Amino acid sequence: MKRRDFITATAAAVAGLIFEWKTSASDNPRAKKRPNILFIMTDQQHAGMMSCTSNKWLKTPAMDRLAASGIRFERAYACNPVCIPNRFSLQTGLMPSAIGMSHNGDSGQAAVTDAMMQQSLGSLFSKAGYETVYGGKVHLPRKMKGVQDLGYRNLTGDSRRGLADTCAKFIKAPHTKPFFLFASFINPHDICYMAINDFNRTQGQPPIGNIDSKTCEAVLDRVRKTGDIDAFVEENCPPLPENHEVPEAEPECIMKKYINPRPFQAYTREKWTKNQWRLHRWVYCRLTEMVDREIGILLDALREAHIEDNTLIVFTSDHGDMDSAHKLEHKQVLYEESVRVPFIMSYKGVIPEGVVDDTHLISNGLDLLPTLCDYAGIETPEKLHGMSMRPLAQGGNTNRWREFVVSESQLGRMLRTDRFKYCIFDSGENREQLTDLKNDPGEMKNLAGIEQYKDVLDMHRQLLRRWIERTGDKIAAEYVNIKS
Repeated sequence: MKRRDFITATAAAVAGLIFEWKTSASDNPRAKKRPNILFIMTDQQHAGMMSCTSNKWLKTPAMDRLAASGIRFERAYACNPVCIPNRFSLQTGLMPSAIGMSHNGDSGQAAVTDAMMQQSLGSLFSKAGYETVYGGKVHLPRKMKGVQDLGYRNLTGDSRRGLADTCAKFIKAPHTKPFFLFASFINPHDICYMAINDFNRTQGQPPIGNIDSKTCEAVLDRVRKTGDIDAFVEENCPPLPENHEVPEAEPECIMKKYINPRPFQAYTREKWTKNQWRLHRWVYCRLTEMVDREIGILLDALREAHIEDNTLIVFTSDHGDMDSAHKLEHKQVLYEESVRVPFIMSYKGVIPEGVVDDTHLISNGLDLLPTLCDYAGIETPEKLHGMSMRPLAQGGNTNRWREFVVSESQLGRMLRTDRFKYCIFDSGENREQLTDLKNDPGEMKNLAGIEQYKDVLDMHRQLLRRWIERTGDKIAAEYVNIKS
């Protein structure tokens, strides 16, 4: 790879940094009839957990139906691969670092301002005349209090079948104005408890007693009742993924600061057998199918109410799950399974059907708010770093789309360009990770220390530095100053 090629690429990418997408009612005239908006979110579902992605180990007819009716984005990333930070981003269009947040434990001290709350999704749509309602899991920074403070009417705190039924009833009721319904489902998040409960048993402790744990245990009981778990695994469970092993030259910070502080994660990485990992994958599939059935209830309600042709549907997840890649479950790391999420948009008669976009880089936390505002004819707040996806969804001019996307985590940052992915962590001898996703989609080989990729590494360092300066990311600013 020649230096001049990277200089050209860098110039183009940096030029993209100074472009700030702004959508206003004057740029996009309101339709005579503003669309209803149904936003559906699952919890802890990685991008490959749909049968429409050629995953043959599960069946997701509702998600597949949604993808067939619109556009599915293959390169969509969470702003942060844990709940509270990315859910904050989805509501506000801001990076979690804007409030000093890097993980769920920062909830109490997160510097959320009144201005942020007034410019959040629910508040913007409520002020624009929409009926704004929220149902299901919330899990936002403590200072955001409840969804009522964000401009929503609370439908229900149930995030399971009760949410689906309540939302369906709302959808089919008469409406005097357009609605914005935010439906936040819990699953397949219950998969978290398989590792936690297994570790607890090794310590002589019982499984966790909440409904999340009980749901996961109920799925596992179906296997236990067969009497021969190994035979069940061999016959029914997905194989281990090609990237199941720990990557070459994995940054030390991942093991020392992400995994070891949570004993159950260290236990699974070191002790679980191949059959335990395969069973974990099977349970994850069943929990995803569970939430797919619940999503189907909402889609059926739209059809029964005869409002499909005036409803924009957006589907995504707050973050992914490692799903046994690199001998990990749960999330929080910056590997693809954790940080890349599903993202589908459907709007009958407006968005073309059955399209798969595997080119454009999407930030679900940054791009959701500008996109929904664009479709509703609402002026997007200034100084946001997201972009309206409407041109991508409707085949418009995308020449000025971003060249990279950034994700944050508790102790690191990720920058993804078209071909490469760069990560840097706050500590360790081996702090950087560079992956060629074209030739190594499983992220098994770290190229950061290889001389022939020095120009690629330098380019990504520069792009990340400029992004950190532009967004005022004070957390990362302390550990990204690496000499080229």
